[in-house]
Amino acid sequence: MIDHPVTDIFFDLDHTLWDFERNSEVTYRNIFREAGLPVDVSRFLQVYIPLNLQLWKEYREGRIQAEELRYRRLRIVFDRLDLRLDDRQINQLAQAYIDQLSLQTHLVPGAADILGYLSGKYRLHIITNGFGEVQYRKLRNSRIDSYFSEIVHSERAGVKKPDPRIFQLATELAGVPASRSVMVGDSLEADVLGARSAGLQTVHFHVHPEPADTAGPVIYGLEELKSLL
Repeated sequence: MIDHPVTDIFFDLDHTLWDFERNSEVTYRNIFREAGLPVDVSRFLQVYIPLNLQLWKEYREGRIQAEELRYRRLRIVFDRLDLRLDDRQINQLAQAYIDQLSLQTHLVPGAADILGYLSGKYRLHIITNGFGEVQYRKLRNSRIDSYFSEIVHSERAGVKKPDPRIFQLATELAGVPASRSVMVGDSLEADVLGARSAGLQTVHFHVHPEPADTAGPVIYGLEELKSLL
C-alpha cells in the first residue's frame, strides 16, 4: 500500500497516460499510405512492438543513440518482413513518423478521468525518457498538459530512467521530499525500480508481458489508483 501523507504524483507518459501503441499504429498507417507502400500494418506491428521496446531498453542503457533507435526499428522490421527499402526511404519514414506521432491524441483508457480526479488532491508531474519537444507536443495536443506542474524528460535531466538522478531532479524541481512522492509507470525497470532507488513510492501499471512488481502496489487499469491514493 501507499504510505501517506502523499502530496505529489509523478507519471510516466508513454504507455501510462498516452496510448503509445494505438497512436503509433495510426501514425504508421498514415505514413505508409502517404508513401504508397503496400505494408500489412498488422504484420508490421507484430514485429515492431517488441523490437521497439527492446531498442528503447538499449537507449535507456546508453547502448544506442536516438538516431540509431529511430533508424534500426524500421530497418530491422522491414528486413524481417522482406520489404526492400533503401536507407533514404527508411530515414524519410523515420522522420515522418516523428513529425506525425505527436499529433495523435489517444489516451490510455481512464487517463483523463484519473487526472481529473487526482488533480484536485495532489500536484501532478511527468517524468519521461521521451524526446523533449515531442513529449510536450503529445501533452498539448492531447489537452492534458495543464494538469502537470513539472515535466522532466531525459534531455532536461541529462540522464534516463532508471537512473535515480532523473527522479531526484524531478522531486527537487517540484520542491517535495521523495517520501511524499509516488511514481506511476508501466516499466518495472525504468519507472518502478528506478523511482524506488531514489526513495519514491511506486505504483506499477502492469500492461506489458514482464513480471509484476513484488514490493509495491500493482494496478491493471488506471481507475485502480482511486483506491490507492
